Amino acid sequence: MRLGYGPDEIYTRSAQRSREMWLALFEETNQPDLLRRTGLLWLARENDSYCDATLAALPRVGAACEKLDRGELGRRFPLIDPGPASWALWEPEAGVFMARRAVQAVVTQARAIGVKYKQAQITSETRINAERLVFACGPWLPKIFPELLGELIHVTKQEVFFFGVPAGDERWESMPAWLDFNDLVYALPNLDGRGIKMAIDAHGPEFDPDTGERVVTEAGLQAARAYLAQRVPLLRDAPVLETRVCQYENTSNGDFLIDRHPDRENVWIVGGGSGHGFKHGPAVGEYVAAMIAGEGTPEPRFSLASKQRVQNRQVY
Repeated sequence: MRLGYGPDEIYTRSAQRSREMWLALFEETNQPDLLRRTGLLWLARENDSYCDATLAALPRVGAACEKLDRGELGRRFPLIDPGPASWALWEPEAGVFMARRAVQAVVTQARAIGVKYKQAQITSETRINAERLVFACGPWLPKIFPELLGELIHVTKQEVFFFGVPAGDERWESMPAWLDFNDLVYALPNLDGRGIKMAIDAHGPEFDPDTGERVVTEAGLQAARAYLAQRVPLLRDAPVLETRVCQYENTSNGDFLIDRHPDRENVWIVGGGSGHGFKHGPAVGEYVAAMIAGEGTPEPRFSLASKQRVQNRQVY
């Protein structure tokens, strides 16, 4: 996942704090390779208010960044055709988390300090007794709280593709991760030989995490291929190595949902990751723990009252 964020300072600071905590965990568990320092390249256009604001926001939270003109962009990253991009924002310290292994590291470390971890199927007949309960259930939140969240959390199908690169060509390993915000596309270099990972970040159709088909669509594949052919012409005819279907649980504007249940004083609801929740996990955990302990300051943007029924995404 990206370590940088956009111009929204709340999330930019959260990303930086989470980065510190992720790195501390990786050092403590002797797994420094769980962060691959690929750098992050934002492709920007003329009068690009989002990237302009991001360029201004990153130094305020101590994130290294640099503005590259089109010529410098081409010299440093010759595999990427900038297309309509007139400049780029370069974050040299950003990188990619190896998400599956990072989650396993969290569970292992939690168990080591005494946390009880259990995998089980929760049904309507399941009884859990606790002084406080936190439901952080991602796309299942609307199913658990249908009357409360059924129209406030929008679950969408998101398609991910891995395209093969020429064997033996190490340039694909040294590519940066890149983000084309104007086309809502992100891509990662060839990590662990899995190929170039690419996804269109626009919200997909509604999706049921229990019954939805986890097979990509032909239309999604063609859209991904069309973009790849424009930005990385050498991969115009690249084979598809893997595909994935994941899901976002989106709030109306992309803000997190972190609040008490209105009818249950000891129940907290944490979700609304909206596709960017994973990398913020450590900072969100800190915030939730402080709120539960009565030591935190509530952020109004995370409240249940701030969530709307109509999607109008503003936070990416």
